[in-house]
Formats: sequence, C-alpha cells, structure tokens
Amino acid sequence: KSLESKPMTRQTIFITGAASGIGRATALQFHARGWFVGAADVDQAGLDVLKGDLDNDCFTAFLDVTDKAAFDQVMIDFGTAAGQRLDILFNNAGIAVFGFLDEVPFEKTLATVNVNLIGVLNGIHASIHLLKQTPNALCFTTSSSAANFGSPGMATYSATKVAVKGLTEAMSVELARFGARAADVSPGIIDTPLWQTGARFVRGESRPVWNLPALNHDREDAGRTLPADDVAECVWAAYIGEKLHWYVPPEVVERDKAKALNPEKLRDQLIAQQKK
Repeated sequence: KSLESKPMTRQTIFITGAASGIGRATALQFHARGWFVGAADVDQAGLDVLKGDLDNDCFTAFLDVTDKAAFDQVMIDFGTAAGQRLDILFNNAGIAVFGFLDEVPFEKTLATVNVNLIGVLNGIHASIHLLKQTPNALCFTTSSSAANFGSPGMATYSATKVAVKGLTEAMSVELARFGARAADVSPGIIDTPLWQTGARFVRGESRPVWNLPALNHDREDAGRTLPADDVAECVWAAYIGEKLHWYVPPEVVERDKAKALNPEKLRDQLIAQQKK
C-alpha cells in the first residue's frame, strides 16, 4: 500500500534537521518504538541514508526551514502520509556561527536568526493544524545550554536559543486551548556534525571550528561530551513527562539557576576569562 492509503493509528513525529546528529538519533529511536517518522533536512543524501535505515517506513522531505511556503507544503504532504496526525513536532534544525559579533559577516548573523528562530516559527505555524487535532500533542524545540547565559563568541546563536525558550513558554499556554503542550531541551556539548558544519570567523576571515566534543571528552561535569542518543531519549521523556524545560545533561540547569541569582557575577567571570 502507499503511505497515503495507510490508516494511521500509529503515533507520529515530524523532525527537522533529521539527516544527522540529534534529529537522526531521534528518528531512529522513535521508529524503533513503532512510531511513524517524518524527517526533513537540506541534506538530501543524509535523508536518503536515514530512509534506508528506517526500512523506507517513513516520510522524508528536502526542506529549508526558512522557506515558509515550502514548510507549509511539506506539512500538507506529511499530514496526508500520517493520517492527519502529529503527536510530536520536533523543531530541531539549527546552525551555529562562532566569532565575536563585530567580526562575523552580518549575512551569517542573519542566517543564524532565520534558521534557528524564524525556522521554528515557520514550523509551528505550518504544523499547528495537526497539533490541534492530535490528542496530547507536543511541540518540542531544541534550545541550547548557550541560552543559560549569553555565550561570548556565539552571541546570535545564544539569542536565538533564549528566544526559543520564551516561545516555548508562551506556546505551552496557547496550545493548552487544544489539549496540546510545548517543551524544549537545552543540550550541552553533544557529539554531532554541528561542530564540523558550523562556521567560525576571526576578524571576518573563516577559520576552523573548535572540536569541542573531543576537547571535553574526558570531563565529568555539565560540560562533558554526550552522544546524540541522550537528547533523543529526552524527547521521549518530554512526551511522557510534564516539564517545560529539559536539560542534557541535567546539571546544565545549574547555570540557569546561577544566572537568576546573580547574572553580574557570571558576566564578570566571563570577562575575566576572556582577558586570560
């Protein structure tokens, strides 16, 4: 049978940035749980590999999340394939640009905002008709530990991830009108291709990105390197749980608490580190 002709009694998840890293790990985990997976990315080759790994039992689509018209159409197509059901929307697609704000080409700054924030808004708006009609649906978004206190050298990235948390809080109230929910996750250092595909600029010139997962591999604190599977497991925990903000590892939340108590102290610590 075609996907369109299948009655959809299975639960469904739609994931952006699904071709690699956290998105791919989540797709594999939820498929293993018996869910119908929708996977979108700009990496068509990665999507093709994922489709094979899911035994072709999925929906895949090339998608630039900044293209609202394209997002709308993809969600119409996914809705048809999924029997008009969407249990989890996972807004996961994101990019990272490293460097001081005044040294990063401004078009790269705007691209970060467009993917990490506008892309999330596009996804929610394009999918909300499905979330509304699916009992106990969850709108879930990837934030970052960089949202706990604005990260120097990642100012715009941090800003978009702070915005995501505020959006989650508002949507958690708005979606309650339909019996749906919202939550987000703030991962720390996760071993994903983001560190290879990100961009870094020093005085406007492109430089290699630091391999933070390798540098932090032996740490045991909140800055330790974790696999993408740990975040994928958190998506499941969020679906069956009630918390608004999730952290991987859980200790990442401590910086949130420290900032709430004394943001000036964290600021001064970071300034001192910068001078070393």
